[in-house]
Amino acid sequence: MKRLLVILSCALALPMLAPQAAAQSFGQYGGADPLPVNGRLFGVYLNASDSVVGILGQLRLSFYPGIDFGFQGGLARADNGASDRTTLRLGGDLKGLFSRAGEQGPLDLAVGGHLGVEVGDSYNVLRLGPNLVASRALPVGENGAVVPYGSLGLMFSRVSAGAADESDFSFPMRAGIEVRAMPEFRFLAELQVSIGDDFNDDVGLAAGINLPF
Repeated sequence: MKRLLVILSCALALPMLAPQAAAQSFGQYGGADPLPVNGRLFGVYLNASDSVVGILGQLRLSFYPGIDFGFQGGLARADNGASDRTTLRLGGDLKGLFSRAGEQGPLDLAVGGHLGVEVGDSYNVLRLGPNLVASRALPVGENGAVVPYGSLGLMFSRVSAGAADESDFSFPMRAGIEVRAMPEFRFLAELQVSIGDDFNDDVGLAAGINLPF
């Protein structure tokens, strides 16, 4: 319970840390189980939807049992028909495990918070909110595993484009699978659905690799 209170307090504090804090605003890219203490992970992902294609990199770290955090950055290209726009994406997230698969239940469960910014020519977006992540590692062979995962979040978005300045609430849902072919290499594919999002495409896909080191 004490750990859960710490996680929730940190997640609620993320929106006050400004963009330097760091975001699963652009995808989940993994399950609920955090990195081990002093663990590190580098990831690269390709995101695609009806009008947007982007590439994103991530660095995840952990300094406390059951909690990890990530920094993300990349570029996206949006095709809006009449014009194209290239944007810079920066963000970060905090994730903490509160239930581990086994005696506590069938799934790993984690809560967290995310903050992301996207900037371009006369275009700025701020995204933030909490999320819940669930996953289960299924062993394959001696060292491999397959990890189905899903997440549900609440996202507040603030968009400034030219003279327009609007805000929106949405419910991002992510469902994916991470294939751990070996301890040092993990491949993932992810479906991204945005419920009630007035600014972004309703459905997107992501694929990439996670490399613990």
